[in-house]
Amino acid sequence: MKICVHGAGAWGTAVAVNAAARHEVTLWARDAAQADAMSAARENSRYLPGLALPASLAVRAGDIGQAQAGADLVIVATPMAALRAQLVALRGTSAAVAWLCKGVEPALGTSSPASFGLLAHEIWAQVAPELRAGVLSGPSFAQEVAEGRPTALVAASPHAAVRDMLVEAFHGPALRVYANEDIVGVEVGGAVKNVLAIATGLCDGLALGLNARAALITRGLAEMTRFGLALGARAETFMGLSGLGDLVLTSTGDLSRNRKVGLLLAQGRTLAQAVDSLGHVAEGVYCARTVVQRARGLGIEMPIAEGVVALLDGRVSPQDAVAALVGREPVPESVQLQQSGAAASPRQSS
Repeated sequence: MKICVHGAGAWGTAVAVNAAARHEVTLWARDAAQADAMSAARENSRYLPGLALPASLAVRAGDIGQAQAGADLVIVATPMAALRAQLVALRGTSAAVAWLCKGVEPALGTSSPASFGLLAHEIWAQVAPELRAGVLSGPSFAQEVAEGRPTALVAASPHAAVRDMLVEAFHGPALRVYANEDIVGVEVGGAVKNVLAIATGLCDGLALGLNARAALITRGLAEMTRFGLALGARAETFMGLSGLGDLVLTSTGDLSRNRKVGLLLAQGRTLAQAVDSLGHVAEGVYCARTVVQRARGLGIEMPIAEGVVALLDGRVSPQDAVAALVGREPVPESVQLQQSGAAASPRQSS
């Protein structure tokens, strides 16, 4: 298979390295100087230092049309904020397209439905619905994928051919890829877990203990599920790799940028200081407000996400944010489970 990966960050480089073992792969970088440096050193020293790029992996910059000429599969490995422009540029391509970004598009600040911020599949439907497209998601740190450590991902698309192509492109001895038709659920999981990981990092940074962490992850999963069901996702998706799996990894893994933001805020850093120290994008910082805004529009309660937004906006201190979460009035757990599992069921009456 001929594959072109747009974006030479950590994740784009990792999947390109993985696929290059079995396919003809071109990694396209926006910065020509970065592409030249990577080609010369055979290393992405900025994002994955110490990882040798395989000799078969071509690194290019400049004319993206030339880089993807004849490609069977195009992988968009940019931050969410750049996805719309990437899909517009791909209009008319005959290749299958898949994105790796997890999050919500920044709100456009208009009176249109897009003012709430869109998930990736909604951007696709808006700007390039003719593309055969989908998403590759799931619990994964780029560093471990690049190193060939065991990882399981989900290929989600309404097109069976796209799901099959993603499995063929990336499924191998260490990286396992499983197909899923529920692109809505997969993308909701990938977006909301980033917000919840900030809350979990905050909890850990304040040394509240493992019990508190487990409670926060469990309640966060319920929030994620309520939100996803209201958008048309399937409940079982949130018990899989892109729901519970990605939530646990991002909330507890030391390589998680979103978790690190919470840890740094708990230490008294400002949001600007926390973000600047990462060197990478922490999508949860940018999508928290739009997730909450959309949830309010849907009539969905997301108290953990609301608390994260209040913290990021500087309206509460880390201590007060956590106190508000753990001090909520108790309701029977059966009520919360019913809300998460059936709130958006078409069979449920009002």
